[in-house]
Amino acid sequence: MHLGIIIVSYNVHDLLRQCLFSVFADLERSPGLSATVVVVDNASSDHSASMVAATFPRVRLIASDENLGFAAGNNRGLQALGLGPAAASRGERPDAVLLLNPDTEVQPGALAAMAGFLDRTPRAGGCGARLNYGDGSFQHSAFRFPGLIQLLLDLFPPRFPGAHRLLSSPLNGRYPRVLYDGDQPFAIDFALGAALMVRSEVIDAVGLLDEGYFMYGEEMDWCKRIQAAGWPFYCVPTARITHYEGRSARQFRSKMLVALWRSRLRYYTKFYPRWQRMLAHRLIAAGMARQRRQALAAHRQQTIDDATLHSYLQAIDTVLSLL
Repeated sequence: MHLGIIIVSYNVHDLLRQCLFSVFADLERSPGLSATVVVVDNASSDHSASMVAATFPRVRLIASDENLGFAAGNNRGLQALGLGPAAASRGERPDAVLLLNPDTEVQPGALAAMAGFLDRTPRAGGCGARLNYGDGSFQHSAFRFPGLIQLLLDLFPPRFPGAHRLLSSPLNGRYPRVLYDGDQPFAIDFALGAALMVRSEVIDAVGLLDEGYFMYGEEMDWCKRIQAAGWPFYCVPTARITHYEGRSARQFRSKMLVALWRSRLRYYTKFYPRWQRMLAHRLIAAGMARQRRQALAAHRQQTIDDATLHSYLQAIDTVLSLL
């Protein structure tokens, strides 16, 4: 099988380098598996693009002069691989494409496990991997499509003893940990975009990522459209990938708060009935009021400074203006 592997990167030079080394190491230990690796650099200022050009000459580098975001950046990579309406070529197209975060490290056998599953399961639209955090702890990597209960738990997380069980339950869109600990693929609604493999013919059928999402939610939207077109999705727990999570996003916390809720509201508008959208808006408004009170309390306790408070309150006001 021939894969396309797309990594969209922004100012994570060292993590990107480690990620690429892990990708090529896993490809070398996977006979019968080849790949075209594309890095889309979103105007990084840390010399990521020059590092890729100098250290990884096999990589197809797309150095953008602006930060395209996750969805548009991945679409540039998909088009470079011959997929989508504005494809650069229709030459050697991959059988499947893996969207991979630069803050990941591919563990031995992960690529072969995901590609092999798609090869054996022709009706599967795509699959995700089992993710672990950098310290080795477990990370949920597959989820059910979100409903109002998940939104409520996100905005108003419970604090009673044993609440972690509720937050890790199906009510919060999670799949049982026992499924990840097994060796059998299991059906899911969507997988995190940190490691998301999709069959190329599925991309032909449903189209590229929705560029109305700058960051967050685009993989959920994509998987929703893929499933609606009749292609089920799975998690392959034997494919293990370490995820150092959110290093790019942490550079702009307030901006990412706005990006998160702008993306969620776009998803709700596209896929929720009107009554659910109205309830979601009311929950978000109440949740933002709660976050404002928490920020002001933290400022009084001198755990955040004036500039951080101002930036955070501006972000909350922006989210409220989107409702």
